[in-house]
Amino acid sequence: MPAFLHCHIATTLDGRIARADGSVDWLMDGAPPPEAFGFEGFYAGIDAILMGRGTYDAVRAMGDWPYPGKPVTVVTTRRLADAPPGVEAMGEVAAAVAALDARGHARVWAEGGGQLLRGLLAIGRLDRLEMAVLPLVLGEGPMLFPPGTMETRFRLVEARAVEGGALHLVYDRAA
Repeated sequence: MPAFLHCHIATTLDGRIARADGSVDWLMDGAPPPEAFGFEGFYAGIDAILMGRGTYDAVRAMGDWPYPGKPVTVVTTRRLADAPPGVEAMGEVAAAVAALDARGHARVWAEGGGQLLRGLLAIGRLDRLEMAVLPLVLGEGPMLFPPGTMETRFRLVEARAVEGGALHLVYDRAA
């Protein structure tokens, strides 16, 4: 059975996932805690992580590796210097997803930026999109869905207001 690919991500009202310089400091500045968006339960339910190279580099720059014990596949054609245990690199989204499927992973966190999401949509493998939408407009920076992302329909599963004017939205890919 193929892995269920679930993206749980924070975004701004204008669809940005980072500042132009890659910073995500806006997530720490007055945003509700991750648990307000069900993150702890979500994280406990995943058995592997698929991430893009930009996300990997950003997470590594933050300090200690936050995902010990979870296998992580990074989509990149470049070597991962000093990768933590359990982290591997694969060059293409489709090959990485096929490897996760072959290993029998049931639920995979698609933790990445727009390039990873665009690649997953291109192969029809983003099953759920769960977003913490924060009431902020950045104006510049990487988009959740960059230009060139294929048209894909989703169906709303859950929508609720969260403290501070944020929204928690959950969508499943429409059949």
